[in-house]
Amino acid sequence: MVEAMRRHVGVGLMALLLSSAAFGTSGPFAKSLIGAGWSPGAVVLIRIAGAAAILLPWALWSSRANLRGLVRELPLAAMYGCLAVAAAQLGYFQAVERLTVGVALLIEYLGIVLVVLWIWFLTRRAPHGLTGVGVVLAIAGLVLVLDVTGQTTPDLVGVAWGLLAATGLAGHYVLAARETALPPITFAALGLTAGGAVLALLGATGVITMRTGADQVLVAGHDVPAWAALVELIVIAAAVAYVLGVLGARHLGSTLASFVGLTEVLFAVLIAWLVLGELPGPWQLVGGVVILGGIIAVRLGDRQDARRAKRDVDIDFDVPSPVA
Repeated sequence: MVEAMRRHVGVGLMALLLSSAAFGTSGPFAKSLIGAGWSPGAVVLIRIAGAAAILLPWALWSSRANLRGLVRELPLAAMYGCLAVAAAQLGYFQAVERLTVGVALLIEYLGIVLVVLWIWFLTRRAPHGLTGVGVVLAIAGLVLVLDVTGQTTPDLVGVAWGLLAATGLAGHYVLAARETALPPITFAALGLTAGGAVLALLGATGVITMRTGADQVLVAGHDVPAWAALVELIVIAAAVAYVLGVLGARHLGSTLASFVGLTEVLFAVLIAWLVLGELPGPWQLVGGVVILGGIIAVRLGDRQDARRAKRDVDIDFDVPSPVA
């Protein structure tokens, strides 16, 4: 049994690492298209709509026995699509147009801190001390990433888009944790469909620019067809990434999976270096390490809070009922 458990953990780790690497390709390949004249809105719409077209038929077929539950969960999936898909992806792709891929992704991952602050606001219950340390570290790391010395100050409009992506990521963590009768892939497919519909509406009304660019894009110093970069974004950076992420989370559980998921930042920086030849500045790299340290501290604090809550519940159950 122990050997089987280890094998499952190994499968989960491999799936999560591959998922993080797949997600990490989205920024570099999107930026290559944006650099060739494609608008961020068009790139993100094609990516999301393409992934939804791949996953939705499979999701609907697997949920055919529970169509009533599927209809009941549509509002939650629509909210997920607006925040975790449309806001997060559009904000990130708009950010990489103005920032390096690594900086944009680091700002987006501040969404984990926003989740902590949101839960604190709702419950009025102070988080664990580790969580507080993590929030301070994340903010300090953001200051370093923004390089307040002015030597490599990033575009503030790009930072604003990155913060929108962080809000969308926070929505992902809050909404994905809700109890739902839908399998994870079905929920993700519905969210992708809803997010794609929102992006299409924004494009049709002119709120965001939808513009195609050149037929060739520059990837790792070589000209490749634009359609190849789009296929990579649809199949690898979206559909495969989501499926492997679900598989890994099922084997590892949400807590360990969230730690492993942080490797997306590292993969994105590495892939951006290989594909685009870009790296954040020295202080921004230091800030990135500090932000990652803060996020890990937040996760550890969240885990301690969960243990404390469980212990409180256990104590309540142990208290004998008063005799009438």
